[in-house]
Parts: sequence; C-alpha cells; structure tokens
Amino acid sequence: MAANGSNRSGLLTAGGILSIIGGAFEVIGGGIVVALIMSPGLRHMLLPPIPMPWLPGGYEHFIPVMPPWLIIVGVPLFALGIAAIVGGVSALRRRSFGLSLAGAVCALPLVPLGILAVIFVSLSNKEFEARE
Repeated sequence: MAANGSNRSGLLTAGGILSIIGGAFEVIGGGIVVALIMSPGLRHMLLPPIPMPWLPGGYEHFIPVMPPWLIIVGVPLFALGIAAIVGGVSALRRRSFGLSLAGAVCALPLVPLGILAVIFVSLSNKEFEARE
C-alpha cells in the first residue's frame, strides 16, 4: 500500500484500530463476566438459581450457581482485551513492533478483527524499523 506524506501506511493504522476495537469488545465482555462474579445480587438476577426443597421453607431458598466456565473465560478475556488495547496504541504510535503484534494476537478471540489486525500489523513491520 502506498505511504502518504507522513511515511505511514494505512495498514498499520488499520491494524492498530482493529486491535483497539477488538480489545474494547473483549474488555466489555470480560467486564460483564467479572461483574457477574463479583456481584451476588446481579448474579442472583441473571443466573438460574438451584431450588433447595430439603431446607425448611421448601422452594423459598435458592442458591445462584456460578458456572465455572464463566470464571475460566471471563478473567483471561478481560486481560487479553487490555493487552490488545495497549498493543493497538503502540501500533498507532509506531513504538514497538513486538508489543503491537502481541496486542494484535491478543485480539484474536474476536476472529475477524483479530486476524485482520495480525495481518495488517505484520505486513507493516518495516515502518517500525524505519523509525528506529
């Protein structure tokens, strides 16, 4: 792709923006899961409770159950989102190719955005070398 007057190609900018967008979606999704884990009231409203008929009062007592996959998926998704945002900002500033590529890889859970971000950042690695 042709570079404009500021020695920037559109590929690196597009890769950085896609990485930031993917990271933002991951942070939002992971944040929702973390909020479900941390808030018992919210957990009680959104997750199906288990009735406990053997307790006095019958079906009046409920225990909201946190599926373990929410914890296993939600917290790493939040961390990957933050790393993708940091890598996208690094790509836009042309600071570090390794950090930018790592951020694009962290956006991979959102498959179309992540794949495009990895391709665009890796194709424009010469822009990082030209700056140094």
